[in-house]
Amino acid sequence: MKTAVIYYSLDGNCAMIAEQAALQLKADVFRVLLADTKDRRGIAKMFWGGRMAVMHKKPEIQALAVNPGAYDLIVIGTPVWAASPAPPLASFLEKTPIRGKKIALFCCHAGGKGRVFDKIKAMLPGNTFTGEIDFINPSKADREETLAKLKAWIKTLSP
Repeated sequence: MKTAVIYYSLDGNCAMIAEQAALQLKADVFRVLLADTKDRRGIAKMFWGGRMAVMHKKPEIQALAVNPGAYDLIVIGTPVWAASPAPPLASFLEKTPIRGKKIALFCCHAGGKGRVFDKIKAMLPGNTFTGEIDFINPSKADREETLAKLKAWIKTLSP
């Protein structure tokens, strides 16, 4: 089964999970990047991200050389911002038609996933969702426990 892992990460939490998932699944991995490459830190980062999420803004992103039609399974990952997927991932999903695929979802958050999975599913009609999992601050959590949780989840995605 040909697999792609597509994700957005601002602080590295989703990047860590996506890279490990790609290794375990022997998948191609694609990172959604903002067209605007400003370095955002501290309170400015929180204000910028929170404002975009609450206002449902979809920022410009860099072109991503992925053809979803070439994959059987697509794993999509996002941080949770204001109980929603990160706006850069929402931009990607809005611009990239994905239909008739098996899709698995993961998110990273600091205390609540909200309805993030429901919101992503609403953006991706016409697909079959095979699993979802959330991670609380994976870069700060016990690495071995996090990887064991990821590995167990990945086993549920195999045909």
